[in-house]
Amino acid sequence: MSESTETKGIQLTRALKSRHIFMLSLGGVIGTGLFMGSGVTINQGGPVGAILAYLVAGFLMYLVMVCLGELSVQMPVSGSFQTHATKFIGPATGFMIGWVYWMSWATTVGLEFTAAGMLMTRWFPAVPIWYWSALFVVVLFGLNALATRAFGEAEYWFSGIKVAAILGFIVVGVLVIFGAIPLTSGAPAPMMSNLIGDSLFPNGLSAVFAVMMTVVYAFQGCEIMGVAAGETDQPEKSIPRAVRNVVFRVLIFYVLAIVVLSAIVPWQQAGLMESPFVQVFDMVGIPYAADLMNFVILTAILSVGNSGLYASTRILWAMSKTGMAPKSLSPLSKRGVPLRALSITLCFALVSLMTSFVAADTLFMVLMAVSGMSGTVTWIVIALAQYKFRRAYLRDGGKLSDLKYRAPWFPLLPLTCIALCCSLFVFLALDETQRPSLYWGFGFIALCYGAYFLIHRKREAVLAPSLPTA
Repeated sequence: MSESTETKGIQLTRALKSRHIFMLSLGGVIGTGLFMGSGVTINQGGPVGAILAYLVAGFLMYLVMVCLGELSVQMPVSGSFQTHATKFIGPATGFMIGWVYWMSWATTVGLEFTAAGMLMTRWFPAVPIWYWSALFVVVLFGLNALATRAFGEAEYWFSGIKVAAILGFIVVGVLVIFGAIPLTSGAPAPMMSNLIGDSLFPNGLSAVFAVMMTVVYAFQGCEIMGVAAGETDQPEKSIPRAVRNVVFRVLIFYVLAIVVLSAIVPWQQAGLMESPFVQVFDMVGIPYAADLMNFVILTAILSVGNSGLYASTRILWAMSKTGMAPKSLSPLSKRGVPLRALSITLCFALVSLMTSFVAADTLFMVLMAVSGMSGTVTWIVIALAQYKFRRAYLRDGGKLSDLKYRAPWFPLLPLTCIALCCSLFVFLALDETQRPSLYWGFGFIALCYGAYFLIHRKREAVLAPSLPTA
């Protein structure tokens, strides 16, 4: 890429409107965790256990969103929580969470390409999966390489399709539950029998705790709202509105969808072969409904990949501006897009995709372990940064009335968020199948801290003054 197409003087443009931020946050949350992972959650945790797990995870998401909302309104920068952590917790933590979060999303993006290609085999079974994966790589790179406004518009419509599909599914599901739409098998309307037919927790209460990390993982992505704050028009208005709308609407979409799925699909059959959403439409025999749902899931996967590529690129660019990543990644294109950071992120995503075939039992396992833990670690860092920001703000004589948006119930709210997130690691430690992710995840975190103190310690005095002030 020639310097004639880039300039260091161009800054990220505030081209995202309130509707973009709202849909971008939804796009990061409503994805494969709901459309694909919900069946496994119902199967392992049981119907009531799954609903309980999603309610608890939704409450935790609310705590994170209000903490991030306060920080993002006060400091609307594209580095978001990475910049907040650097300023209010310390440069070492900012360095760690930036690299952990970047690697997590870059790995996830790589997996989305394969998942999207696999979905295409329903319609084109003779076409190799990698053909479709390559096509989607080009599409997502193009969307992110265009102006930020173009990316926002694409994500707006991606998310809109998902929301419309979930609402339609809930309506159809309710009609099926009460017999207004019959099952093709001729079986009677399920009513509430699948919800209350067995014990509340058929696999035990411990199974609910075991799936909790999976459920929380489904909600992770809401923090993309903070990453987009640096390119948001009027963040003091857009971000509080997004916090209110996203939290409650996501909870409604998720919980109602899980209730409908649990009522129609017996928990013993959920998540064994395909998406439970496709299962339901196959069960009622609506013409082409299963194909339509397959398209919606494809849209959801591309939306998550699109949002993840955006978020990881902006985090990498923000770190390059403060010396925590190579300075060569900081120039922007004439459209105000960090193309170098975008290209490096996409390359890493493709490498992570390759490791799923050539090093699945070694490097790929490490990448997935770090990716699975990173969201929870990010939420802890967000809550801790808000806690330390508020304490410093009040200590320096700041007035709460001057904050354009503030998290309620301080300090209980951020401390509760941190405690709940830490409890998830206890659940992982108790589950021997998931316990290795703790070793690899915390090992990588320790490696990041070690790298900072070995390489970047001498720059600490330079980094702090260069950060945006609160």
